Amino acid sequence: MTSGNVIRGSRVGSGPERFGERHVPAPRRPVSYWCRNDHRVDVPIAADAAPPTLWDCPRCGLPAGQDPADPPGRARPEPYKTHLAYVKERRTPEQGEALLAEALAALRRRRGGS
Repeated sequence: MTSGNVIRGSRVGSGPERFGERHVPAPRRPVSYWCRNDHRVDVPIAADAAPPTLWDCPRCGLPAGQDPADPPGRARPEPYKTHLAYVKERRTPEQGEALLAEALAALRRRRGGS
């Protein structure tokens, strides 16, 4: 059984939000973007801020630009790289050989070999 001082269906802070009483929102302006699939995206941007040149379309994920006659092309995805490809970017072949020799020597010491 509940106590008598609880108001059912409410909690602290559950009142309606009254933004007008607390602050005045910053002035905004709508900026329109178009993607290759003819999707239009209207984004509210602060009036004093420079809008970005590209915006991701929320419907298809393609990049969208501000020119409806010439939307940006499909973004080229970065090809998948394996761990070895990243290692080869950071190390020269000589450094790789030295690290391999060091790791093999440590392994042989742990196993009791020469």
